[in-house]
Amino acid sequence: MKKYNIQNYIRYKDDVKRAVARLEGKMWDEYTRKELMIKFLPLVENIARKFSTSQQASGVMNIMDFIQSGSLGLVQAVGKLDYEKLRESEDMEKTLKSFFAKRIKGSIRRQIDTNRGSIRIPEHKINEIRKNFGKDKKMVEMFFNSVFLSIDASPNDEDMVYQIPDNSEPYNIDLLNIYLKGLCQSYLTDREYQVLRLSYGLDCDKHSATEIANYLGMDSSSSYVRVSQLKRQAVNTLIENVDHSQVLDFL
Repeated sequence: MKKYNIQNYIRYKDDVKRAVARLEGKMWDEYTRKELMIKFLPLVENIARKFSTSQQASGVMNIMDFIQSGSLGLVQAVGKLDYEKLRESEDMEKTLKSFFAKRIKGSIRRQIDTNRGSIRIPEHKINEIRKNFGKDKKMVEMFFNSVFLSIDASPNDEDMVYQIPDNSEPYNIDLLNIYLKGLCQSYLTDREYQVLRLSYGLDCDKHSATEIANYLGMDSSSSYVRVSQLKRQAVNTLIENVDHSQVLDFL
């Protein structure tokens, strides 16, 4: 990869634009290793621009350093791709973006942690601090469990907290439904999205497991089990991918 300084940044952009344009029209599983790196260079810059370049946040690193660090993470991620699993994906582009994005962010963060100052904190401790000791993730988990999985809850369930009446100020259910649809469409497969949409009634009446199974063309003899599995799978995907700040207003 060519090295660019701040003054030649515009040349970097032109080079990437021309290189990506030459790859248009190919199927995702037809790209070579080098072509995949080129195709996702714009993703590297999009992620790099989300990091703060202030001295306190990133030390001596600037936007070009972020792009180079992210590009290194992209190169390493391409080498770890499992093409057999990739071909099983319903949406290859979404799968690739998710796979690469996590490793690009990790590569940039490691370089920031290395160059931010003279005190070296172990990476696992930095990750604990960054995740707020899991408190934010727990709140996201509580939100999605209470919204979706409480539909199936019964008085005998272990999670009795979801059976406690909510005496807080009611929120706009239509606005919540629209927001939930946006999150589901961003992070879930179409089948997972349809299961949550029909179970919860985001833009329709609520459906039973048998009705959902018939709608999705599944075997009705095991419909309740399969629909429940898809529902849990979808909720876990949302918990893992949605940031605390995206649901903060509803907590």
